[in-house]
Amino acid sequence: MTVPQELLVAHKPPSDETPVTLSLDPRVVTAMRADLPRVAQQVVDAIRAEVPSYADPFSGEMGRTIENAVTLALGGFLDLASGDGDESPTATFGQVSEAAYALGRGEARSGRTMEALLSAYRVGARVSWRDLSGAGVGAGLSAATLAGFAELVFAYIDQLSAASAAGHTDELATAGRVRQRYLERLTQAVLRGSSADALEAAAERADWAPPRLLTAVVLPDRFARGVLGQLDTDTLQPTEQVPGLEEHPDLTVLLVPSSSGRSRSTLLRRFQGRGAVVGPARPWLQAVESYQRALRTVHLGLAPGTVAEDGGPDDAEVPAEAVDTEQHLPQLILRADPSALDDLRRQVLAPMADLKPAAREKLQETLRAWLLHQGRRDAVAADLFVHAQTVRYRMQQVRELYGERLEDPDWVVGLTLALA
Repeated sequence: MTVPQELLVAHKPPSDETPVTLSLDPRVVTAMRADLPRVAQQVVDAIRAEVPSYADPFSGEMGRTIENAVTLALGGFLDLASGDGDESPTATFGQVSEAAYALGRGEARSGRTMEALLSAYRVGARVSWRDLSGAGVGAGLSAATLAGFAELVFAYIDQLSAASAAGHTDELATAGRVRQRYLERLTQAVLRGSSADALEAAAERADWAPPRLLTAVVLPDRFARGVLGQLDTDTLQPTEQVPGLEEHPDLTVLLVPSSSGRSRSTLLRRFQGRGAVVGPARPWLQAVESYQRALRTVHLGLAPGTVAEDGGPDDAEVPAEAVDTEQHLPQLILRADPSALDDLRRQVLAPMADLKPAAREKLQETLRAWLLHQGRRDAVAADLFVHAQTVRYRMQQVRELYGERLEDPDWVVGLTLALA
């Protein structure tokens, strides 16, 4: 993953403070230094054998590189332990600490846990202490100095472990911020209906595995956090301004990986009582269609009744059920272009324009029921709570106004839409 320049952060190890030093006899230091290559090899072999995460990374050329790094670190330790750090030191503690910090960041990038790295440090400390102390005792290291030497070995390893832990944590935090920024860009691109090429590139940069389908769910922002734990971990949520919801700052949208069929019922149940409007499932590259439909449903106010929010004030009300946009398709179609619908009504209802308002209302009501019940007089009468003869009388008036147009399919469609 490429890190954007604006997200790069300068880091440094937690401390440059060096461990307490000892004054070792030069003969002891010489003996230990001569044994460093073998000790480094022993450390690498032990880590490879005891920490499974490093079995493969420590093999081949990488293994030789790590052996050299371990040799350098141990050489720096001997410089500190002998108090000869100012005389052509193998490596200063600051350099070794920086290397340990960089190692932590690298391990995080490689996907290995800090637990694995700390295990490697523990193994390295044990083997280093065992072999170096053995070389020191063979060269005449006293028992009293040996105790101090042990303390220094483990203090040195503790500081290097802390530096690596800091690097590991910083890398995860930086990578998390980078991925979150890429996920935000991907989410905005989906909501704005970007091209397929742009969406696929954004998904790749965000390391996001596209699902087959996405469902857009618009809901109050205060409920989003509570439901996220029940959804697929790849669910997308914008953290910046949501396009289309500028006039509804209290709302947000979730793009939920989903499938059709029974899973939709499960999704709807998860959003019960949360004031959610659930769009249709769409192929993820066309997920903007799901969002736009949910958005239109919100703007048109197509929602069921409300109930008071538990534990909230009396006026804190949310819909009792999640709104399924699939149940509102006729209204969404009819109200997609309000001005066109007004024009249609004026056009097809023009024959009734000169009637008195009360008479016009009764005839329109009767004509609507007659169209919807396909002319079945008894059904129309039951729907309007009037006598069947009343229906016959009113429809005679309608026929006088419309004539043969009531037999014209185009007029029937227009009247049905206008009166729906």
